[in-house]
Amino acid sequence: MRNEFTAFSIFSLLIVAGVSYFIWPSFIWSLVILLPIILIGFYDMFQAKHAIMRNFPILGRGRYVMEDLRPKLYQYFIESETNGAPISRIFRSIVYQRAKHALSTTPFGTQMDLYAEGYEWMNHSIAALNPNDLVQDPRVMIGGTECKQPYSAALFNVSAMSFGSLSSAAIEALNGGAKLGKFAHNTGEGGISPYHLKQGGDLIYQIGTGYFGSRTKDGNLSLEELKKRCENESVKMIELKLSQGAKPGHGGILPAKKNTPEIAKIRGIEPGIDVNSPPYHKAFNTPMGLLKTIQNMREASGGKPVGFKLCIGHKSEFLSICKAMKASGIYPDFISVDGGEGGTGAAPLEFSNSVGTPYREGLAFAYDALVGFDLKQHIKIISSGKIITAFDMFKAIALGADLCYSARAMMLALGCIQALECNKNNCPTGVATQDPELVSGLVVSDKKERVANYQNATIHSFVELLAACGLKDMNQIKRHHVYRRITMKEILRYDEIYPYLEKGCLLQEETVPSNWKPYWKMASTESFVPQEVVMS
Repeated sequence: MRNEFTAFSIFSLLIVAGVSYFIWPSFIWSLVILLPIILIGFYDMFQAKHAIMRNFPILGRGRYVMEDLRPKLYQYFIESETNGAPISRIFRSIVYQRAKHALSTTPFGTQMDLYAEGYEWMNHSIAALNPNDLVQDPRVMIGGTECKQPYSAALFNVSAMSFGSLSSAAIEALNGGAKLGKFAHNTGEGGISPYHLKQGGDLIYQIGTGYFGSRTKDGNLSLEELKKRCENESVKMIELKLSQGAKPGHGGILPAKKNTPEIAKIRGIEPGIDVNSPPYHKAFNTPMGLLKTIQNMREASGGKPVGFKLCIGHKSEFLSICKAMKASGIYPDFISVDGGEGGTGAAPLEFSNSVGTPYREGLAFAYDALVGFDLKQHIKIISSGKIITAFDMFKAIALGADLCYSARAMMLALGCIQALECNKNNCPTGVATQDPELVSGLVVSDKKERVANYQNATIHSFVELLAACGLKDMNQIKRHHVYRRITMKEILRYDEIYPYLEKGCLLQEETVPSNWKPYWKMASTESFVPQEVVMS
């Protein structure tokens, strides 16, 4: 639209000048109306704050007019909306306000239905603490005994989004925000691009089933290429992706429209074609093989923390990995647990809506399994799954997470308006497109500040929640701190919904809880396939 507006402006001025000179001299007065519109349009094109206005001069202003009208129309529409749309709007507003350093308080009390099934809350303490007396930037050290370069991670970090899925400007702004805010930026499975490195923010290098950036010509994992990538000081950790919540059991998807020559070179693939990563790994096919691959990757990286990411599927498979850890003594430095509700730019509908364990159940299960096998002390857990607010972080930590990822909220902080054009290369804000004209609307210097603002404000709010709860440290957060309304007459705490396991109870069959025993018996160190299937 920028080029079209420029052409329109020039053409309109020529028409006015021609008509005024040859046909109707008084027509020159039309410039009184036309010139201000053209000047406003050019202002829109060159201002840095609003990507929509940069990409769609004049027309883009309609979005902000509607934003101004929204509070007036809110009460009218709220009763007719379904599927939690009002709540989604509230969360988007939180992100925008924090990213823009706008007033983040709200009038007229809660905007949530406290009596709706599924409503969750935490209780405050009469002996609340002064938040200024708490650590203002709590961090988590990641790295076990085999790790030579442990990493001090922030509690709230950028989740995996690849260059290709996101634009170059979006990647650079996310990394710039990570640099300003001293938190980590997960590269996604698309490899490390120059835009991941330009701003100098900390990186978590994710490697998926396509092994992009660390692959041989025939598409297998190359430890030599991995070593080269990890020599860069910006790379702080390596994450091996087994599955993601948006499409677990399905490989990554990069539409041909987004597979530019630049992206293809970074990934080591052919440009201009659809890229569908395989749903499985070629480097290993057993739990033991997974752990040996992690060990090899840790050595190749120079001793940096290495972990894996997954959405919990068959419970016996995760227990198989735990059994293999105990048998081999090889531990990942961290495990990232994604939820079936995770987002993506492209996924088959059935996979997005109906495959994979939701993050609460998956996170609680992963934590309990590690405790049951007496492994948790070796491994940090990163939680991912629609984490937007400080209370979302509080709930994730209560269930067992040590720190959190967010993709959706970080995109909103960049200026994403959820236009749902991610898979069509038409993103109007320049966030999820490879169209150069649309990408130019996203100004890195402005948007990196917003990403840092949002993360910083959310951490600040988290510290305030800790203080309100009377807790001095995030390690004191337990499941009994969070309540959930089940029905109008029933309220349960998280520890009642997700009861803790006794430490070490999964080491011997005699002490395995009855509801865990079927999965425990299926689990094998030498196969992901359940034992019942192998033996039949």
